[in-house]
Amino acid sequence: MHRIWKSFRALYFASLLMLIGSGLLSTYLGLRLAADKTDSIWVGALMAANYFGLVLGGKLGHRLIARVGHIRAYVTCAGVVTAAVLGHGLIDWLPAWIVLRAIVGLGMMCQYMVIESWLNEQADASQRGLVFSGYMIASYLGLVLGQLVLVLHPALGLELLMLVALCFALCLVPVAVTRKIHPAPMHPAPLEPRFFIKRVPQSLTTTLVSGLVIGAFYGLAPLYASRLGLSTQQVGLFMGCCILAGLVVQWPLGWLSDRHDRARLIRGCAFLLVLAALPLALMPSVPLELLFPMGFVVSLLQFSLYPLAVAFSNDHVEGEHRVSLTAILLVTFGIGACLGPLVAGLLMRQLGAHMLFAFVSSCAFILVWRIRPDAVTKLYQVEDAPLHHVAMPDNMTSSPLVAALDPRVDEQIVHDQMQNQPEPSKAPVESSAEPVDEALR
Repeated sequence: MHRIWKSFRALYFASLLMLIGSGLLSTYLGLRLAADKTDSIWVGALMAANYFGLVLGGKLGHRLIARVGHIRAYVTCAGVVTAAVLGHGLIDWLPAWIVLRAIVGLGMMCQYMVIESWLNEQADASQRGLVFSGYMIASYLGLVLGQLVLVLHPALGLELLMLVALCFALCLVPVAVTRKIHPAPMHPAPLEPRFFIKRVPQSLTTTLVSGLVIGAFYGLAPLYASRLGLSTQQVGLFMGCCILAGLVVQWPLGWLSDRHDRARLIRGCAFLLVLAALPLALMPSVPLELLFPMGFVVSLLQFSLYPLAVAFSNDHVEGEHRVSLTAILLVTFGIGACLGPLVAGLLMRQLGAHMLFAFVSSCAFILVWRIRPDAVTKLYQVEDAPLHHVAMPDNMTSSPLVAALDPRVDEQIVHDQMQNQPEPSKAPVESSAEPVDEALR
């Protein structure tokens, strides 16, 4: 593992800085609007715009990378994101903030695509699992550190926006100064929605609900905590605690997922999430000593849904479709993440802040109702399923290219799929023959 960290430290550090900035920006905007007594629907709209930009970036990022190359695309997007972040401090008009938030999401998705395609090309096939784990740890750690910045600097002034911009400006340095030749561009993976709706409907349902819940959480949890009377430092600690739960749950979740029926695990997690979120939904005011442990438990469960949906769907989709599967799962997640903050924000405006967790509990109940383990026919189950569970990011901190880092995806299958796309002028991604020690520095 030490060799992996040493070889890919530049990309991991760039990811860390990106996520520190992204995590801090989301919470800062929520708290800033809460301090200004802004309607919760605007807070939800800002987060919805961010996810809309991420989904849009998944389509446009390929074109930009193909036109100017990975390094120039990354530097360009980092510059645009930095400018958009600073724009929040220059313009005090909420519709403009929504546009800027979408630009931030779009630019970040392109940055994810550059980093993940680079990791894919430089990682040896036998090390993909470890490389991906390092990437996931750097991403989660960045999100947590972004929240802890509020503990050290609770004032909601422009200094925090400047710090976010600083993170996005510095994250381009490790990529811009590399001496390595950038990897070959990948073609967009076809979405094939009809194929996957027929093949893995329950996984898509779980992914959509997960998007609803996670989008609402990232967008409105800071507002919820603020309306409970928590200080800025306490909101930062609360958000950091909840996001940390998303990292902590991944490895025990993988152990359970490899040993038990995944459809039953999804339904079981959803049922427990209904029960865990219900007290917070029924209590307009929650003591601090209860809020943190209850929020941690809710986060453990809500951050389990997307990884389980990914693992469950991979059991029923052949290897040549798995890059496309990741793309459709992320688009489905993004649709849910756009709608979740808007619906939850409307409920919070009408009925109070605690409606955030009423929304979470209701979404989880939909999964308890819709997920039917007995309805899984196993007609399309791949050989030797269930496949080994791979801990996946459970928010939009990745692109469709992350599927190439999944060790369950055979490199030659991915190569053949990319080669058969209708744009022969773009070279497909091929696994690098260089050893891991010669990776990007």
